[in-house]
Amino acid sequence: MDYDVIIIGAGAAGLMAAIEAGKRARKVLVLDHAKAPAEKIRISGGGRCNFTNIHAGPNNFISQNPHFCKSSLKRYSAQDFIALVRRHRIDFHEKTLGQLFCDHSAKDIIALLLTEMRAAKAELRLETSITRIEPISDGGFRIVTPDFAKTCTSLIIATGGKSIPKMGATGFGYEIARQFDIPLVETRPALVPLTFEGERLEAFQALAGVSLPARASHGKTRFDEALLFTHRGLSGPVILQISSFWREGDSVRLCLLPGVDIFEALKAQRQINGRQALSTALATLLPKRLAQAIGEEFQELKNLADYSDKRLRQVCARLQEWSVTPAGSEGYRTAEVTLGGVDTRALDSQTMMAKTVPGLYFIGEVVDVTGWLGGYNFQWAWSSGWVAGQSA
Repeated sequence: MDYDVIIIGAGAAGLMAAIEAGKRARKVLVLDHAKAPAEKIRISGGGRCNFTNIHAGPNNFISQNPHFCKSSLKRYSAQDFIALVRRHRIDFHEKTLGQLFCDHSAKDIIALLLTEMRAAKAELRLETSITRIEPISDGGFRIVTPDFAKTCTSLIIATGGKSIPKMGATGFGYEIARQFDIPLVETRPALVPLTFEGERLEAFQALAGVSLPARASHGKTRFDEALLFTHRGLSGPVILQISSFWREGDSVRLCLLPGVDIFEALKAQRQINGRQALSTALATLLPKRLAQAIGEEFQELKNLADYSDKRLRQVCARLQEWSVTPAGSEGYRTAEVTLGGVDTRALDSQTMMAKTVPGLYFIGEVVDVTGWLGGYNFQWAWSSGWVAGQSA
């Protein structure tokens, strides 16, 4: 064989797998069609890369088999990657909810990975398209490109999902799975803004740019983070989180300012200054434009003193017991990850190898394991890549 291991995909998972396989003295080649490695790392976290989450565990991931990710996350945890970051003397900080970001640039994480790759003597070839993959009769694979063909004993697919196609994302990994009869779970955009139509959209457009704390719920799942009104509908971390659970036709329940008793606050304002308008009182709690919009909906009474407790409770319900039905999402164009992918039932959770195709591995986003917003998907990339690198 030309190589012990060939990895298709030079993203977070692929580079991690290359590092670990190379440490085992395996001869490793990483191929990618992009001009530069790890482009999603470069743009992530506003250019600061939310590289992991200190709370990362199985409960932070979505999969048809929620137990599948346990082994990888346990064997290579967030603390393990944090230790690697510290060894490379990369300064970082925690924002909220355990999210860790580089102090300076996401490029620090890319540099870390490339340095580790070089130390492990793994090769990297960019701007290389794969023409076809051929299984070899007595074991192994032949990878054919327009310029060369190389053979390997182990093949790792780390091509990611369909999210952010402008960064070069494709469904190539799913095509490889189909070629080898590996089952797939239906894919869809996740961690994505939700869109609306008609009067609801007009109302949201008038509030575009307004942001405030909110709780979004779907079924028994709920998240408390920031909500953002946009020209297409709703976004912000709380909407991106709930979008992974939402399906077309479903409604999403919203509670604005979930930690605030708006009814008691308005009652207090009524007692202090009953001659003020409802919108004026709401503006002490809400962004001004939102306060004005809600005030206009309940403008039949001039002064706050004229609002009964019953009417004030209706105002509060409008803000904290709100059900909206999105028309759709912004799709893969802006989705941060892809939900679904290679069916975990077809993979060995201890190695990430396909059960029916010896030597074929799938890791990272291409697999049906999707993390919450906040560094969880990077941790899955590190963990699944590390595991495959120990076996391939």
